[in-house]
Amino acid sequence: MAGYQIKEKDIESVLRFLQVTDPDNATPEVAIELLEHLKASFHTMTHEDPKKLEEIYTELKKQKKLKTN
Repeated sequence: MAGYQIKEKDIESVLRFLQVTDPDNATPEVAIELLEHLKASFHTMTHEDPKKLEEIYTELKKQKKLKTN
């Protein structure tokens, strides 16, 4: 799938999340697997549940608006 490419910064962020939520599995490999899974899940969502994706986007817009006000 073209588009987003996993970057080292993304892996580091997910690794920090894993260290808090699941320290036994906090490895770069698991972080990459999680990022790949999330990427695939969002891709699937565009086809199978576009309304859910729209809800996520709407919530993001609300959050951004709150930050700028």
